[in-house]
Amino acid sequence: MPAIPEGDMHVELNGDGPCGPSRCIRISDPDRLTQFGAFVEILPPGSSSSIKHWHSAEDEMIYVLEGEITLIEGDEETVLHPGDAATFRANEPVGHCLINRSDAPTRCLVVGTRASYDRITYPDRDRVCLRDRSLPGDLWFDTSLKPADSAYSD
Repeated sequence: MPAIPEGDMHVELNGDGPCGPSRCIRISDPDRLTQFGAFVEILPPGSSSSIKHWHSAEDEMIYVLEGEITLIEGDEETVLHPGDAATFRANEPVGHCLINRSDAPTRCLVVGTRASYDRITYPDRDRVCLRDRSLPGDLWFDTSLKPADSAYSD
């Protein structure tokens, strides 16, 4: 397996959508690893990792590298610090996300499995994303499975 210097990793900048700005340093480029994804997510104050969601087929975990981040799981909130972790088992219907409510940026290592097919539910947005990795893009529906816009559409 080749070593990947940080300067060679793909950096993804996300704009000011519903989650606010963020930066992701992609460690597991899709051409390199196929069974799991890994990236370092950097969230400035006020930004969140995603909209609250849960996966039917993919496990996820986060490990806090730097800063303070608030974990939202259902109606519960937990403040995480460097060295803390959180795990999310596939098919457990509890929406989760991270929000940076501190006054400094946070850095988290995020790792998740890559199922060939996954259903991602956004309980607070009446949205479901069907992800089939054999297709070029995700398919979005409301929870009654009528075609709909992405949960991230403004």
